[in-house]
Amino acid sequence: MEETVVKAIQDEYPDDFAWCYGCGRLNVAGHHFRTGWQGEQTVSIYSPDPEHLALPGFVYGGLVASFIDCHGTGSASLFLHRKNGHEPGDGAEPPRFVTASLNVNFLKPTPHGVPLKAVGTIQEIHPKKYKVEIEVFANDAVCALGEVIAVVMPSTFTKKE
Repeated sequence: MEETVVKAIQDEYPDDFAWCYGCGRLNVAGHHFRTGWQGEQTVSIYSPDPEHLALPGFVYGGLVASFIDCHGTGSASLFLHRKNGHEPGDGAEPPRFVTASLNVNFLKPTPHGVPLKAVGTIQEIHPKKYKVEIEVFANDAVCALGEVIAVVMPSTFTKKE
């Protein structure tokens, strides 16, 4: 039985903020990454599509980086949402984050054809800034490590000029 995320923070984002290519539920061409709690850590599960190849049998590194990126911002949102007294599914709108920095270290080639699992550990740096350390697993082996510095999305981020 494949693991799934039942209550994902991305399911709670308002429609105006649900278009991210990686995790936006309204982007029909996107990946639809979903991030939820697993104890005190966060988890995302994703099965790469056939076109996500680097070489036959291996996942394209850009997909792994995107997975880490969206898992990081989703994890920060989960953390602050919980800090504010809420959980996914309780009807409260969660905070939205953007990436301030992304660091990815590829440890070994990521095999294609198996689900990937991102596990995040969150540290508050400032009330509006969080560091998320992420491990990406395939077949229980760590294939990549990532670090995302996520900041609360500024109100000006959505304004078109």
